Amino acid sequence: MSVVRRAEPPSGSASLPQGGAAFGVNSAGGRAHPREVLLGAQAASATLPVCDHYSGAPARMRKSLQLQAQMTEEFGACVFDVTLDCEDGAPVGDEAAHAALVAALARDAAPAARVGARVHPVDHPAFANDVATIAGEAGHRLTHIMLPKVESVDDVIQAEKALQRASAGHLPLQVLIESPAAVHRAFEIAAHPLVQSLSFGLMDFVSAHGGAIPASAMTSSGQFSHPLVVRAKLEIASACHAHGKVPSHCVVTEFSDMAAMQAAASRAAREFGYTRMWSIHPAQIRPILEAFAPTQDDIEVASKIIAAAADADWAPISFDGTLHDRASYRYYWQLLERAHSTGRTLPAAVGPWFAPSVPPVPEQACP
Repeated sequence: MSVVRRAEPPSGSASLPQGGAAFGVNSAGGRAHPREVLLGAQAASATLPVCDHYSGAPARMRKSLQLQAQMTEEFGACVFDVTLDCEDGAPVGDEAAHAALVAALARDAAPAARVGARVHPVDHPAFANDVATIAGEAGHRLTHIMLPKVESVDDVIQAEKALQRASAGHLPLQVLIESPAAVHRAFEIAAHPLVQSLSFGLMDFVSAHGGAIPASAMTSSGQFSHPLVVRAKLEIASACHAHGKVPSHCVVTEFSDMAAMQAAASRAAREFGYTRMWSIHPAQIRPILEAFAPTQDDIEVASKIIAAAADADWAPISFDGTLHDRASYRYYWQLLERAHSTGRTLPAAVGPWFAPSVPPVPEQACP
């Protein structure tokens, strides 16, 4: 049986901080949301679905949006993003027509859809029209623009100006880091306010080394062992966490090998610090959700700790003989956010904080 007690300061020490007065009450007199209390400025950071599904062929883009709607109904929330692809999806010479199709699909997507678009790189002749068409016509429906081949923050600034010209300056940018130089500048790129997420482009990164990295480093297993690839992944994840952005892991190209997919997703989430991952085939979506989701036991423990912390106005507590304070509360709250984003059912003690149609606080009397 779990035992929760409010921790007392050691004899002779200063009183432990009381969260209720400074952090636990909002301006309306009710309790503040845990994100406000525990994350502070980080609360404004994006909480994105753990899976970002890419499709570029017209039929596959439509099927991706249909699948998203079906799984949203199944889980009661949108559990993956759909990113419609211009860079690899547009036929050469027909980029403008493809951009128009992407804009139309995004504009006409279901109300609960989460849809982004990957445009061409900033130095590609189709870039300006991609942004003008897609962001200009569907910016009010898009969740993000994915910008590939980013080499420095100058590329981000160029994309920012293009979005502003399209009256879509509000759209977040998710950027692809695909070269050694870009990895070197990852912290500077992640620091830009418009950047929401950094993704690792494995294949281009390996190719950028002129044969110095073997092809095996592009496989589902080899990408976790080659030192240069491992270093790049860790730099990108670290840059994101330093600036409150979302690190998104690269694709697994062996899309018919579900065991390889599950193993890669699990390592990305548990060893490399990634909180999001690309999918390029519908069969990869559920394994990614499963790999990035907390276990049910972890969810139960986190729920009890967060509920008890809220009852204590976020002062330290003792839970099963272990001291917890805001440092561990942050961890357990973010675990619950990840559980919610992967479609897991949350215990009643914390569920109201995630309900979209009611105030985001449990109805409890203050102690």
